[in-house]
Amino acid sequence: MTSHTHSPAGPWQGRPVAGYHSHVYFDASTVEQARMLCQEAERRFGAKMGRVHEKPVGPHPDWSCQLSYRPPILADLLPWLAMNRKGLVVFTHPVTGNDLIDHRDFAIWMGAVRPLDLSRLSADEHSLDKYEF
Repeated sequence: MTSHTHSPAGPWQGRPVAGYHSHVYFDASTVEQARMLCQEAERRFGAKMGRVHEKPVGPHPDWSCQLSYRPPILADLLPWLAMNRKGLVVFTHPVTGNDLIDHRDFAIWMGAVRPLDLSRLSADEHSLDKYEF
């Protein structure tokens, strides 16, 4: 395992960002709003839309839909999500191969910060082959 460091005093010394995930959180009353937002993000920006999970999955405390995309898309997609989320919470993180650091240290939140179950994430680096962007 390669050791990577991160501290407030210096820049990230780890692997490069392979892509990003934006998780749109919703509940029973906003599921269609979230689905439409994710579909439009996929159509406009080419982000890959994952399943619409009507239950918490992984470390996420709420129902969610994941958008996966390459780094060049971030600059256009993030402000669009901010302007079009209409009250939905959006959690965005990079994908570097270290799930714990990606979710804990590099989180970008729009709306209320929600408590992630970080015990479900590994600090061990892994291959990026499982990800599609």
